[in-house]
Amino acid sequence: MDQIECVIIGAGVVGLSIARALALEGRDVLIIEKEDAFGLHTSSRNSEVIHAGIYYPKDSLKAQLCVEGKQLLYEYCNLRSIPHKRTGKLIVATEDFEIETVKQYIDKASDNGVDDLIWLSQSEVAELEPEVSSVGAVFSPSTGIIDSHSYMLSLLGDTENAGGLVVYQTSIASIKPQGDKFIVKTTGLNAHEIKASVVINAAGLYACDVARTIAELDETSIPQPYYAKAHYYSLSGRNPFTHLVYPVARKASLGVHVTVDMGGAARFGPDLDWIEGIDYSFDESRKQLFYDAIRRYWPSVRRNQLQPGYTGIRPKISGPNEPAADFLIQSYEDHQMKGLINLFGIESPGLTASLAIAELVGRQIESES
Repeated sequence: MDQIECVIIGAGVVGLSIARALALEGRDVLIIEKEDAFGLHTSSRNSEVIHAGIYYPKDSLKAQLCVEGKQLLYEYCNLRSIPHKRTGKLIVATEDFEIETVKQYIDKASDNGVDDLIWLSQSEVAELEPEVSSVGAVFSPSTGIIDSHSYMLSLLGDTENAGGLVVYQTSIASIKPQGDKFIVKTTGLNAHEIKASVVINAAGLYACDVARTIAELDETSIPQPYYAKAHYYSLSGRNPFTHLVYPVARKASLGVHVTVDMGGAARFGPDLDWIEGIDYSFDESRKQLFYDAIRRYWPSVRRNQLQPGYTGIRPKISGPNEPAADFLIQSYEDHQMKGLINLFGIESPGLTASLAIAELVGRQIESES
């Protein structure tokens, strides 16, 4: 039986960030990933946006970790030459009754420590984005975009350079407390038995499933998982946008917005489709819904310009018709199991918050030492 100080389950952006932070502290780290490569689920199937921290409830983990993580992420990208860009974002009001809602984002962002939002008139919006139809907008200059694959590759490189290891095509069979350690049994390509002092469940879409393999863990501490599929359409032809453009947020979703990737191509999404399990199939019947939503702020769009792109799934812990749940990061005080950290519901802004989440988890582990 091998002995490892820290086992991290999941090689998505959060798992990799945590592994890097612990490895750089000199800890012995092993990442266990069920797929054959890192970041194949939520971490790579998203908008690749560096969020400012505008929408989240005051004092929530999402707000706190997004704002902290944004700064850390920009610093890391500059240090490691990760492709990224501070594009800025326009949150547009397309009708007069939306103006008050959009202006409220300025105060909401300020509550979260984001003080750089400014109100733009209709003419000022037209100067920035001539093809956007609006009656005004809020501009967020600190919103940006990132090449998420390059970012995760760098995190993995940092981890391995510090002595950490990753194994792929390996799943968790069981986790059993034994004294002050955990016995982790795995199946798959690297089936093994490991004794670990620290177990961090950062399995994303599968975090609740992994938690159910932990012997002696109170089942009431495991939330009900929900899966929200997002479709993204690509824009064929010339991209007229230089900034990200968001409509007013709608229930449970920020609406169909336009983002720009590092190659300058535009894409539209996400929508929100509640599903029962992991299913990445693309439902092309949603095209009309996208077209109608996009026309609200870009009336000259043509339906044939929208081409199916990809889908992603958000690992939610709140369901339809429920308020959006905060990140749930459980440590000893939550479940009375020393050395165990469970991360549930790490959806957006998880990419932006990843380095801040890693710092928080590091502090939690240190406090239990």
